[in-house]
Amino acid sequence: MKNITMVAEFTLLGFSIYPKLRIHIFFLVSLFYIMTMVVDLIIILLVLLNSKMQKPMYCFLANLAVIDICFVNTTIPNLLKDIWKESKSISVTCCLAQMYSHILSGTAEFLLLAVMSFDRYVAICFPLHYNTIMKRQLCIHLIAGVWYGSFLFTCTPVYLIMKLTFCFPIIDHFFCDIYPLLKKSCTSTLLVKNCVVVSSSLIIVSLIITVISYINIIITVVKIKTTEGKQRVFTTCSSHALVVSFAYGSCIFTYFHPSRIPQLYFNKNVSILNAVIVPLVNPFIYTVRNQCIKEAIHDIYLKLISQGISVYL
Repeated sequence: MKNITMVAEFTLLGFSIYPKLRIHIFFLVSLFYIMTMVVDLIIILLVLLNSKMQKPMYCFLANLAVIDICFVNTTIPNLLKDIWKESKSISVTCCLAQMYSHILSGTAEFLLLAVMSFDRYVAICFPLHYNTIMKRQLCIHLIAGVWYGSFLFTCTPVYLIMKLTFCFPIIDHFFCDIYPLLKKSCTSTLLVKNCVVVSSSLIIVSLIITVISYINIIITVVKIKTTEGKQRVFTTCSSHALVVSFAYGSCIFTYFHPSRIPQLYFNKNVSILNAVIVPLVNPFIYTVRNQCIKEAIHDIYLKLISQGISVYL
């Protein structure tokens, strides 16, 4: 241990990109990043400015947009910098900050999806009591609980990681993910890994809540006799169900895969989908499949057109 040299910065290997494709990949990732930011900001503004969308469902949706914005900004800006400048170095402090931001926003998203599934369960299974149960105060407490729970369950593993000694400067990833980072420690990481397993139980709990909510929703849908009623329920839940599938599916593919596939290689390739594609798909699913959001966008478009004509005249 006397010969150990602590590293001051890491080198992220990222992806092997053919030089002629570098510019094309840069602009493609930039396009996805801009589209994600714009659509999420539109959703947030619509919920804040449109009185018709002052409901728990859209309040949770706006918070999901905030989480997606935080999530993409933990990885994509640094990825774009590395692609453009071929500068793949990152300080240990920035690496730890990136890792914590990524874990915090990711955990918050899973918890919020569980809250949204509970909201859909109350709306469909107890429609007459929905306004009584899902009051404004409860929604605020649920959103605060999402962020507080995420912080509470992620701060301990990150604190333990900060106490580690890192001796190997090269990380085979495009951002500071937790498991590739732990492999660069020259001290024991057993306690950290056990703590991560305990903390990840929160995500399992959120999955259980989501599954139970949808089981009850399905039971309720089966009891509905009219096709119109079933179609209305399907329209209400389909967007959230798709987002849940993408979120948990990407997580499962990242950490559970056949043993014959190298773990870091597999995780790195799946993580690029999780970091770039999934945050882009989420808001588009809600905007395309939600009639209220489409009507709100249409109303704003008509107002802008009318204002432009009046100014011109």
